[in-house]
Amino acid sequence: MNKINKQSKTKTPKVLRESKFSPLSIEIIKKLNKSGFQAYLVGGCVRDLLAGIKPKDFDVSTNATPEEVRKIFRSSRIIGKRFRLVHVFSRNELIEVSTFRANISRDENTSEVLKDSEGKILRDNVWGTLEEDCIRRDFSINALYFDPLQNLLYDFHNGLHHIQKKLLVSIGDPQLRFEEDPVRSLRAIRFSSKLNFKISNDVKKAIYEKGHLLGNISNARMFDEFCKIFLTKHAIDNFKKLNSFGVIKYLINSETYNEHSFGLKLQHAALINTDNRLKASKSVTPGFLIAALLWPRLIDVSKENGGLNLRKFFRSMDRTIREQQVLTAVPRKFHGYIKDIWSLQLKLETRLGHQPYKILNHPRFRAAYDFLLLREEASEDTQGIGNWWTHFQKVNRPAKIELLKKLRESRNGPVEKKFGFLKELS
Repeated sequence: MNKINKQSKTKTPKVLRESKFSPLSIEIIKKLNKSGFQAYLVGGCVRDLLAGIKPKDFDVSTNATPEEVRKIFRSSRIIGKRFRLVHVFSRNELIEVSTFRANISRDENTSEVLKDSEGKILRDNVWGTLEEDCIRRDFSINALYFDPLQNLLYDFHNGLHHIQKKLLVSIGDPQLRFEEDPVRSLRAIRFSSKLNFKISNDVKKAIYEKGHLLGNISNARMFDEFCKIFLTKHAIDNFKKLNSFGVIKYLINSETYNEHSFGLKLQHAALINTDNRLKASKSVTPGFLIAALLWPRLIDVSKENGGLNLRKFFRSMDRTIREQQVLTAVPRKFHGYIKDIWSLQLKLETRLGHQPYKILNHPRFRAAYDFLLLREEASEDTQGIGNWWTHFQKVNRPAKIELLKKLRESRNGPVEKKFGFLKELS
């Protein structure tokens, strides 16, 4: 492990001295201090402010144990087994309060620290000091502790310097740190995209060499990471980096498509669309993104053992979702949503009889329509079905009747030949 920089107190940058922090976080620190405990703002909120980003969450770290924190704050609860924490809440705000953890050696196991044979920490609840706690953190930029009452910044690993240099540096040997928690490789990629920081060479090497350990992480935790990586305005950058490091396969069950393939173009289009919606403060859902990212896999599965047909297409939906479940625990509430988007692609393309009127009233119509536009963008489809639906939504009833009449007159040959997805990934 890195030796602690004894010159831990550093001149507090102006941005921290003048920042407005969460009132609840300040109140928590005041109460903990009044009860005789140390307490600091730590991690992301300090890092983001120093990097010029508005923080979302304000985490507090203290030498009070979870039980002691729980006694001080009535509106709180202790959570977690792997890492015990306290959530303190007030109305619509929630602050996570963690206890300083001790620096346990790689081979040491106690009743409160448990590691598997590969060094991954399964449980860690040994309390320590501020100096020990900073060593346990993943990267130097996340080991900054700020006392907003005294305006003091504690920086034990030159995190402030690394923020100024825009460099992501591991605390300790990243090979060992990534064995302790393989998800740190995903965090490195996510932070580098969010902050536009370079990843240090030793961290890059650790991602390449320890990335396979992500296969041992629970699918529930990997779903959380999926959302953090792809639903935070940097989805396309993260996807490309994950792909280059060879670890995308632990988050998305799909082939590695070549740069000119429909599959990769669709995935890129969906990720860019997600980023643009978030930047425009529009809503997003993991269900829609998963539907888009897995569509190429659904087509591949449907085409196994012969050409694609409708019966195999519908049977393949559940299998495709089950395969993804092995990687990320997609909540069941999204399963029906994803399958609705997929199955509606058929109806959006066929537009048989009075079917278009019913489709407009389907609760998943808008999502399926947006998905159709992404597919057309990726496949460079010239049939204009997306344009047809754009127009059909806007016009009055007589105009809708006329559009359907012209559609029937223009059709040549079997309807099935018009299915755009039959050509995708061919």
